[in-house]
Amino acid sequence: MTDVKIDCWKGGVIYQIYPRSLQHTTGDGIGDLPGITQRLPYVASLGGDAVWISPFFTSPMKDFGYDVSDYRGIAPLFGDMEDFDALIARAHELGLKVMIDLVVSHSSDQHPWFAESRASRNNPKADWYVWADPKPDGTPPTNWLSIFGGPAWQWEARREQYYLHNFLASQPDLNFHNPAVQDKLLAMARFWLDRGVDGFRLDTVNFYFHDAQLRDNQPLPRELRKADTAPAVKPYNHQSHKYDKSQPENIAFLERFAALLRQYGAAVIGEIGDSERSLELLEGQEADAQSMLHHYRWAIGLRRKHSALRGGRHDRHSCRRAGPDLQPRRQPAILANPRQPVGQGSGGPAAMAGLDHRGIRFKGGRRWPT
Repeated sequence: MTDVKIDCWKGGVIYQIYPRSLQHTTGDGIGDLPGITQRLPYVASLGGDAVWISPFFTSPMKDFGYDVSDYRGIAPLFGDMEDFDALIARAHELGLKVMIDLVVSHSSDQHPWFAESRASRNNPKADWYVWADPKPDGTPPTNWLSIFGGPAWQWEARREQYYLHNFLASQPDLNFHNPAVQDKLLAMARFWLDRGVDGFRLDTVNFYFHDAQLRDNQPLPRELRKADTAPAVKPYNHQSHKYDKSQPENIAFLERFAALLRQYGAAVIGEIGDSERSLELLEGQEADAQSMLHHYRWAIGLRRKHSALRGGRHDRHSCRRAGPDLQPRRQPAILANPRQPVGQGSGGPAAMAGLDHRGIRFKGGRRWPT
């Protein structure tokens, strides 16, 4: 923690950084952690309170880092742990908080956990992922669909079972119904907090749990379909996603996560990917998780003379959002890296930058202490 205590949910400014596209230092044209460190004084000069860094973990990059194969490792193209520690130190010198992306609803299929889990039905990690037997005719156990297209189930011949993947087939869903999985992920979060991280952005936070009874989703009438979570052309929008995500068991895990964060005075924001029930989910989790969840507003494309910034520092009473009806609000502003690519990442640019006409995206967060 730094000496400058801020409440970033009452008008603070968070600058999102997509590592690949910000600044490279090795001449390969790929942004890296030392490049971010070099640019931190610029972010601080704008009046930023914190930086949110998109995934930089070890990954085969089939989904641009949102497919993690080592939650405690750093992808070599971005640097190493020494580079990360230097970034944290420099940010704190400048009075900036550092928030990192955690993608834990799923891992990469190249993660050692999944390699062990898929090998048999009776190994120590056999139930660390979501496995299910086929229907009698060999088809998938439910009608659930992947956001990226096609069924949300992939056959594994070694187990003669299907595994669940809400995104790419190379992104198997972790089984949050297993307490050992929760414990391992919380230990991983503690690892990063011990290295000086001030908070997390939780990718697809409402995808952690699935319906344990594996019930089919029902059709969604055409007039109720929206394209906020998946493109309109995807059959994903034809279902009411009652059973494949947004389960009540999520609250208890988020409370465990919040208890960990309180030990460090850290913050968390969570992406809720549900175009059908965003308000309902937000209200329910605010009530049940001790107001852990809030929503924040976006200001896309940061410029030095952004309306929320005054004379090199931001006006905490005038963080403003994108959209046709701009009004001064005591809301946190998320300022995105202008060079961030659009349309990549399961919970990345495509999901995060798409605004409706009101400019509203629902997220979650616990305040940093004042």
